[in-house]
Amino acid sequence: MREEASESMQDYLKNIYLIIRERGGSVSTSELAKKMRVSPPTVTSMLVKLGERKFVKYEKYKGVKLAKKGEIIALEVLRHHRLIETYLVEHLDYDWSEVHEEADILEHHISEKMELRIANALGNPKFDPHGAPIPSADLSSIAKDETTRLGEHISGDIVVIERVREREKEELQYLARIGMVPGKQVEVESVAPFGMVTLTNENGTHSLPKEIAMSIHVKKI
Repeated sequence: MREEASESMQDYLKNIYLIIRERGGSVSTSELAKKMRVSPPTVTSMLVKLGERKFVKYEKYKGVKLAKKGEIIALEVLRHHRLIETYLVEHLDYDWSEVHEEADILEHHISEKMELRIANALGNPKFDPHGAPIPSADLSSIAKDETTRLGEHISGDIVVIERVREREKEELQYLARIGMVPGKQVEVESVAPFGMVTLTNENGTHSLPKEIAMSIHVKKI
């Protein structure tokens, strides 16, 4: 299915999907350029091509949304990416901070047969090592995200970490070291007016910059 689109097109479709899932609506050229680390004119040129192929619905100055077949390609690439990340952690002893770049490369190249074997070897997991949902084999839309961000909570709130968004390698390593990983319970001790969030878990008390706390998705107990 993804063979209909080039690797570059697949990357655009995946990133459009991720931005829309994060906050809904349409995606602006500047927002997509920032996420993909390219210039706005480069993005505009690609969006025109994607629109011509009916992968997206794009209107200049109004942003872009995915058409159905563009969403299916995005989900297929995302499924590959998250299955690969999971396989690297569970079977090849990669750290969760190392797998994103590897999966970015491999996601375009595994066959449907290999995807099936990886999924079966892993027991058909529903989530990747960072807690992100793995699209199902039928590529149906992922259920609406019902989590909140840790940085939005106030003193006294007790939450369980559901997912940690993509961060720098050193940041993910630190979060793992202090136990801020999916499935762990955390209590918000205090939120400083200058942007630090102090948290307590089974590993002790820790302070995180609010920017990092906002990348940790949780559910309140």
